[in-house]
Amino acid sequence: MGSTDGFQYRALYPYRKEREEDIDLLPGDILVVSKGALQALGFKDGDEQTPNQIGWILGVNERTKQKGDFPGTYVEYVGPVKISVPSHRPRVQRPLPATPGASSCRLQEALEQGSPLPDLQEQFSPPEIAPPLLVKLVEAIEKKGLDSEMLYRTSGSELRQALRTDWTLGDLEPFDVHSLGEALRGYLQDLPSPVVPVSVHGDILRVLQEIPQPENCRKQLLLALESPAVPLQNTLTLQFLLRHLGKVSQQAESNSLHPRALGEIFGPLLLRLPGASPELSPDFSVLFLELLLQTKELEPEQLPPALPPKPPKPKPSAASLANGNSMPLQDAEWYWGDISREEVNEKLRDTPDGTFLVRDASSKIQGEYTLTLRKGGNNKLIKIFHREGKYGFSEPLTFGSVVELITHYRHESLAQYNAKLDTRLLYPISKYQQDQVVKEDSVEAVGEQLKVYHQQYQDKSWEYDLLYEEYTRTSQELQMKRTAIEAFNETIKIFEEQCQTQEKCSKEYIERFRREGNEKEVQRILMNSEKLKSRITEIHDSKMKLEQDLKKQASENREIDKRMNSLKPDLMQLRKLRDQYLVWLTQKGARQKKINEWLGIKNETEDQYSMMDDEEELPHHEERTWYVGKINRLQAEEMLCGKRDGTFLIRESSQKGCYACSVVVDGDTKHCVIYKTATGYGFAEPYNLYASLKDLVLHYKHTSLVQHNDSLNVTLAHPVLSQPPAR
Repeated sequence: MGSTDGFQYRALYPYRKEREEDIDLLPGDILVVSKGALQALGFKDGDEQTPNQIGWILGVNERTKQKGDFPGTYVEYVGPVKISVPSHRPRVQRPLPATPGASSCRLQEALEQGSPLPDLQEQFSPPEIAPPLLVKLVEAIEKKGLDSEMLYRTSGSELRQALRTDWTLGDLEPFDVHSLGEALRGYLQDLPSPVVPVSVHGDILRVLQEIPQPENCRKQLLLALESPAVPLQNTLTLQFLLRHLGKVSQQAESNSLHPRALGEIFGPLLLRLPGASPELSPDFSVLFLELLLQTKELEPEQLPPALPPKPPKPKPSAASLANGNSMPLQDAEWYWGDISREEVNEKLRDTPDGTFLVRDASSKIQGEYTLTLRKGGNNKLIKIFHREGKYGFSEPLTFGSVVELITHYRHESLAQYNAKLDTRLLYPISKYQQDQVVKEDSVEAVGEQLKVYHQQYQDKSWEYDLLYEEYTRTSQELQMKRTAIEAFNETIKIFEEQCQTQEKCSKEYIERFRREGNEKEVQRILMNSEKLKSRITEIHDSKMKLEQDLKKQASENREIDKRMNSLKPDLMQLRKLRDQYLVWLTQKGARQKKINEWLGIKNETEDQYSMMDDEEELPHHEERTWYVGKINRLQAEEMLCGKRDGTFLIRESSQKGCYACSVVVDGDTKHCVIYKTATGYGFAEPYNLYASLKDLVLHYKHTSLVQHNDSLNVTLAHPVLSQPPAR
């Protein structure tokens, strides 16, 4: 067996093969590359030490024995090595490896059978970033919104009760954010072992007790968590949770979940310290999480570096590609020039994954641009670099123009650049096909179209409400049946224990009565035993019938849920259209009385819309009656203390560029953020439509805030600084 010169590289990031010629990588994998292979590509001695400059490298993964291409940007140089050149030998028989995904199938099967949660190491493996159950819960919570004051503070929800015995997560859309939050806490509580393993508890306690300075303490905690004793799955899960909790704490203005509050809720779930020892303060778990969350900016998800570009595969439409590359950038439909990030967000709202546009970079540096891509329901910003006439997302820059770069990734996945962006540039936002929402050119025409949209919205709402009532009723019945089945199980257990006891005791009595010749008593004992067994059989039969009914009703309930979900996009779109038409009419000076006619609201003397809007002396028209400038949350609560429901004020928010509305609801002061975007002011997308704070206040004088938050069933009725009406 001979040998030849080669080099070793160590993988720093996971990579999943995209092409047949690629190989998979996991962090820590050792890759061996022949020196001759690099020389054949034209590289000189010394170039091997900078793999990120080489691009794609042909080598062998020592762990998997795969041979193929891997990205040089994903590895670090280790050193030279002698490569053995094996002599030919016949292949011996070897056992087949287990089918990939078999463990996850067994996990799913176990969950469906009601088994307890397995350890984190059994729930997922890299390149997944966290357990799928946890990811699904967190994504659902973040989709619903993180600004509720009751987030992570409720208990007793139907979802949590169901998950105590069955962690198979179905459709989470019907559940509110509070139920989902409780389910997430329940997930962490039900884990057999804590996210922070017991093996590092001693190190963590020592750091918390001995290092008083918060920033140094935090650094030492992170070092302790990097211990080899912490499994990779635990580390990834903790990082995932910290990113989520960081997002939650950023909404503290609305939800009051500062790092300390999050520490009190989640600290004992992540770091389960023994509570028996009197010298061990229960606050250590709280302090641990609070310190990790108190960093000035939470560490972003560690993304792997850019992949080197690969030459495009041959395409049938080569001629069209060439024509596309020759197009001037200014003529490209997806190039929007100098527009703001807010305008980009507005154009990409509610678009499918793969939608994109390009704009000038905010740095204003000549030749630099920003690609905004829709992925996973979010906007991803990707910088386009430029140097010496070449463009690209990362070194080495290989494209001759921005048009060439975009054309390339319209046919190739961006996973070449970033493994997590596994999509192509599919749907350009065209500057030549801008849809104007309000197309009519007169107030009367707009009003008539508003009438159509409003009627369609009411019809859909009525249909949805009927389904929701049915879904709620059947959900309650399902829960009652589940409770009844549990009661049946307990009853059967009691009867079976009683039956065993009777058999044990009656045996000696039967022998005694038979010796005495008392056959009557023997028959009575045997008859009682048969009655008991018959009763157990009846209960078993009743339970089986109830289980069959439950299964059938659960299937029907899922169908109702599907129908409700199919209506939601239509409802959202119709409500958005209706509200945009309403705002347009208001801005054009249409009277509320006329708008009420289009909306089908009777303009009777008792009608609040016509009465209030026709009163030009409404205090809401005077900003000084409700705008109080730069005061904090506590000062706002003091101003509103003891005021009637609907009393409100507008102030500057602690979030830069935003405002806050503080309003009295059920005798308590609630706070919500007012966003300022390119399309206007508002509490949430797609309702950031109001040209000024005054327009927003006048709108919500008549419209309840409940559409944005279930706990805010109130209108902005009484400006805090207005004079009460004379009696």
